[in-house]
Amino acid sequence: MPFRIALTALALLATPALAADHDAVVKAQLESKGTPFTIDDDGDFQITVRVDDDRTQLVWVRSSVEATDHHKVREIWSPGYRSPTGDFTPAIANDLLERSNTLKLGAWVKQDDVAMLVIKIPADAGADALDEVIDLAAASADAVERELLGTDEL
Repeated sequence: MPFRIALTALALLATPALAADHDAVVKAQLESKGTPFTIDDDGDFQITVRVDDDRTQLVWVRSSVEATDHHKVREIWSPGYRSPTGDFTPAIANDLLERSNTLKLGAWVKQDDVAMLVIKIPADAGADALDEVIDLAAASADAVERELLGTDEL
Protein backbone atom coordinates (compact mmCIF):
# COMPACT_ATOMS: atom_id res chain seq x y z
CA MET A 1 0.00 0.00 0.00
CA PRO A 2 2.75 2.60 0.77
CA PHE A 3 4.14 1.96 -2.72
CA ARG A 4 0.79 2.97 -4.29
CA ILE A 5 0.66 6.14 -2.21
CA ALA A 6 4.20 7.03 -3.23
CA LEU A 7 3.41 6.31 -6.88
CA THR A 8 0.26 8.43 -6.72
CA ALA A 9 2.17 11.29 -5.09
CA LEU A 10 4.86 11.08 -7.76
CA ALA A 11 2.22 11.18 -10.51
CA LEU A 12 0.62 14.26 -8.97
CA LEU A 13 3.98 16.03 -8.80
CA ALA A 14 4.61 15.27 -12.47
CA THR A 15 1.22 16.67 -13.54
CA PRO A 16 1.47 20.02 -15.36
CA ALA A 17 0.23 23.10 -13.54
CA LEU A 18 -3.43 23.93 -13.92
CA ALA A 19 -4.33 26.29 -16.76
CA ALA A 20 -5.57 28.82 -14.24
CA ASP A 21 -2.08 29.25 -12.73
CA HIS A 22 -1.11 32.88 -13.14
CA ASP A 23 1.23 35.43 -11.64
CA ALA A 24 -0.52 36.99 -8.63
CA VAL A 25 1.80 40.02 -8.73
CA VAL A 26 0.81 40.84 -12.31
CA LYS A 27 -2.84 40.37 -11.42
CA ALA A 28 -2.50 42.85 -8.54
CA GLN A 29 -0.65 45.32 -10.78
CA LEU A 30 -3.33 45.18 -13.46
CA GLU A 31 -6.07 45.55 -10.87
CA SER A 32 -4.28 48.53 -9.28
CA LYS A 33 -4.33 50.31 -12.66
CA GLY A 34 -7.97 49.36 -13.32
CA THR A 35 -6.99 47.29 -16.36
CA PRO A 36 -9.70 44.79 -17.32
CA PHE A 37 -8.32 41.36 -18.24
CA THR A 38 -9.09 37.70 -18.53
CA ILE A 39 -6.74 34.83 -17.80
CA ASP A 40 -6.31 32.41 -20.68
CA ASP A 41 -5.72 28.67 -20.59
CA ASP A 42 -1.95 29.21 -20.27
CA GLY A 43 -2.37 31.47 -17.23
CA ASP A 44 -1.46 34.56 -19.26
CA PHE A 45 -3.35 37.84 -18.95
CA GLN A 46 -5.35 38.76 -22.05
CA ILE A 47 -6.19 42.43 -22.33
CA THR A 48 -8.24 44.23 -24.96
CA VAL A 49 -6.84 47.75 -25.17
CA ARG A 50 -8.97 50.53 -26.63
CA VAL A 51 -6.56 52.28 -29.01
CA ASP A 52 -9.04 54.96 -30.08
CA ASP A 53 -12.79 55.36 -30.42
CA ASP A 54 -12.97 52.89 -33.30
CA ARG A 55 -10.15 50.41 -32.66
CA THR A 56 -9.06 47.84 -30.09
CA GLN A 57 -5.95 45.70 -29.83
CA LEU A 58 -5.22 42.39 -28.06
CA VAL A 59 -2.28 42.28 -25.68
CA TRP A 60 -1.06 39.40 -23.54
CA VAL A 61 1.08 39.72 -20.43
CA ARG A 62 2.80 36.40 -19.94
CA SER A 63 2.72 34.92 -16.45
CA SER A 64 5.89 32.93 -17.02
CA VAL A 65 9.22 34.62 -16.47
CA GLU A 66 12.24 33.96 -18.68
CA ALA A 67 15.66 33.98 -17.01
CA THR A 68 19.34 34.12 -17.83
CA ASP A 69 22.12 33.98 -15.27
CA HIS A 70 21.62 37.63 -14.34
CA HIS A 71 18.27 38.74 -15.76
CA LYS A 72 14.62 37.84 -15.34
CA VAL A 73 12.20 39.20 -17.91
CA ARG A 74 8.48 39.16 -18.54
CA GLU A 75 7.10 39.21 -22.07
CA ILE A 76 4.23 41.34 -23.33
CA TRP A 77 2.82 40.21 -26.71
CA SER A 78 0.54 41.85 -29.24
CA PRO A 79 -0.28 40.56 -32.74
CA GLY A 80 -0.06 42.94 -35.68
CA TYR A 81 -0.17 40.87 -38.84
CA ARG A 82 -1.60 37.52 -39.92
CA SER A 83 -0.38 35.95 -43.14
CA PRO A 84 -3.06 34.41 -45.35
CA THR A 85 -0.57 31.73 -46.48
CA GLY A 86 1.42 31.12 -43.29
CA ASP A 87 4.58 32.58 -44.82
CA PHE A 88 5.54 36.24 -44.77
CA THR A 89 6.41 37.79 -48.10
CA PRO A 90 9.89 39.34 -48.29
CA ALA A 91 8.26 42.79 -48.34
CA ILE A 92 6.31 42.10 -45.11
CA ALA A 93 9.32 40.51 -43.40
CA ASN A 94 11.54 43.45 -44.33
CA ASP A 95 8.88 45.93 -43.22
CA LEU A 96 8.69 44.26 -39.80
CA LEU A 97 12.50 44.16 -39.47
CA GLU A 98 12.67 47.88 -40.26
CA ARG A 99 9.94 48.59 -37.70
CA SER A 100 11.83 46.54 -35.09
CA ASN A 101 14.85 48.76 -35.67
CA THR A 102 12.89 51.91 -34.80
CA LEU A 103 11.04 50.57 -31.75
CA LYS A 104 12.19 51.88 -28.38
CA LEU A 105 11.23 48.56 -26.78
CA GLY A 106 10.52 45.17 -28.29
CA ALA A 107 10.81 43.50 -31.66
CA TRP A 108 8.63 41.76 -34.19
CA VAL A 109 8.76 37.95 -34.27
CA LYS A 110 7.05 35.32 -36.40
CA GLN A 111 4.82 32.93 -34.48
CA ASP A 112 3.24 30.49 -36.96
CA ASP A 113 1.28 32.76 -39.34
CA VAL A 114 1.24 35.79 -37.02
CA ALA A 115 3.67 38.67 -36.61
CA MET A 116 3.80 39.27 -32.87
CA LEU A 117 5.30 42.30 -31.18
CA VAL A 118 7.20 41.04 -28.15
CA ILE A 119 8.38 43.48 -25.50
CA LYS A 120 10.55 42.16 -22.68
CA ILE A 121 10.71 44.08 -19.41
CA PRO A 122 12.31 43.27 -16.06
CA ALA A 123 10.19 40.68 -14.28
CA ASP A 124 10.07 42.91 -11.21
CA ALA A 125 8.89 46.01 -13.10
CA GLY A 126 6.22 47.98 -11.27
CA ALA A 127 2.59 48.59 -12.21
CA ASP A 128 3.35 51.91 -13.94
CA ALA A 129 6.03 50.37 -16.17
CA LEU A 130 3.80 47.41 -17.03
CA ASP A 131 0.89 49.71 -17.84
CA GLU A 132 3.10 51.85 -20.11
CA VAL A 133 4.40 48.80 -21.99
CA ILE A 134 0.89 47.39 -22.48
CA ASP A 135 -0.16 50.69 -24.08
CA LEU A 136 3.03 50.83 -26.17
CA ALA A 137 2.53 47.27 -27.43
CA ALA A 138 -1.11 47.95 -28.29
CA ALA A 139 -0.37 51.17 -30.18
CA SER A 140 2.56 49.71 -32.12
CA ALA A 141 0.79 46.46 -33.06
CA ASP A 142 -2.41 48.24 -33.99
CA ALA A 143 -0.48 50.58 -36.31
CA VAL A 144 0.99 47.57 -38.11
CA GLU A 145 -2.39 45.87 -38.38
CA ARG A 146 -4.02 49.04 -39.73
CA GLU A 147 -1.26 49.70 -42.27
CA LEU A 148 -0.57 46.15 -43.48
CA LEU A 149 -4.02 44.56 -43.21
CA GLY A 150 -6.47 47.44 -43.00
CA THR A 151 -8.45 45.50 -40.38
CA ASP A 152 -9.20 45.60 -36.65
CA GLU A 153 -9.40 41.89 -35.89
CA LEU A 154 -6.26 41.34 -33.83
